[in-house]
Amino acid sequence: MAGTAKIYRGRFAPSPSGPLHFGSLVAAVGSFLEARTHGGQWLLRMEDIDPPREQPGAAALILQTLEAYGFEWDGPVLYQSTRSAAYESVLSTLREHGMLYPCACSRKEVADSALRGIEGPVYAGTCRNGLHGREIRAWRVRTDAAEIAFEDALQGRQAQVLQRDIGDFILKRADGLYAYQLAVVIDDAFQGITHIVRGSDLLDSTPRQIYLQHRLDLPTPHYAHLPVAVNAQGEKLSKQTLALPLDTTRPAAALWHALAFLHQQPPAGLMRAPVAELWAWALRHWQAAHIPQVKTLPAPDIV
Repeated sequence: MAGTAKIYRGRFAPSPSGPLHFGSLVAAVGSFLEARTHGGQWLLRMEDIDPPREQPGAAALILQTLEAYGFEWDGPVLYQSTRSAAYESVLSTLREHGMLYPCACSRKEVADSALRGIEGPVYAGTCRNGLHGREIRAWRVRTDAAEIAFEDALQGRQAQVLQRDIGDFILKRADGLYAYQLAVVIDDAFQGITHIVRGSDLLDSTPRQIYLQHRLDLPTPHYAHLPVAVNAQGEKLSKQTLALPLDTTRPAAALWHALAFLHQQPPAGLMRAPVAELWAWALRHWQAAHIPQVKTLPAPDIV
């Protein structure tokens, strides 16, 4: 799953919208073990660019939880909240090259569009040729009719035509905040990330990120999208679906279940073993080929 890169650099990039839960743990475990078993680095990035969604103290709690679970990352944590100048610089470059334009449309106006894509309404390009006296609300990147395709190490070939499936997407929001798609592309390049292992809920975002990488002449990492843990109703575990926070008093049990979720078949006796012993086993026995090539899997009863 690691491809042929000489230096492997992976990362885990949680958002401090709340404490880590089992779904977060699966992504952390998968990305960490892929990096370590390929002799690579594992970096940590805090995606704190959306203050209205963030929970006070969540970033510090996430770090404490990762430490309690025995994760060790390379280098300092990168906080996206410190990266505004870099994002603005890239927006300026896109503007200069005619790839970015101001948009005056409200969410309701976009939602009322007759066009539908893979994530809902597709922006109809109303403001592509000017605002016609209306006030700027956001900045969008121009898309085109070329197919964006990539081979995901787990989910296979993926392809989108952004103009048809997504539309011109926002890079700077009406509230002045930078969009995830912009920040993640810039920071993956800044940190030299070669391999991205994350949940399949981000699979449909990847073509937009590759599109920006191409437009900015940035390298495209190797991608692997893990199955996402879902509850009994088929909903992704999240703060919105009331996923329980990870228990820092019993890390080995949750780690064992994360490995089992990824079909690594950890011995039952390790469920109550010291965390270091569990990690030692995982590093010896990790097999990415055993991960089911599906987008979702039922979460274990512990969550």
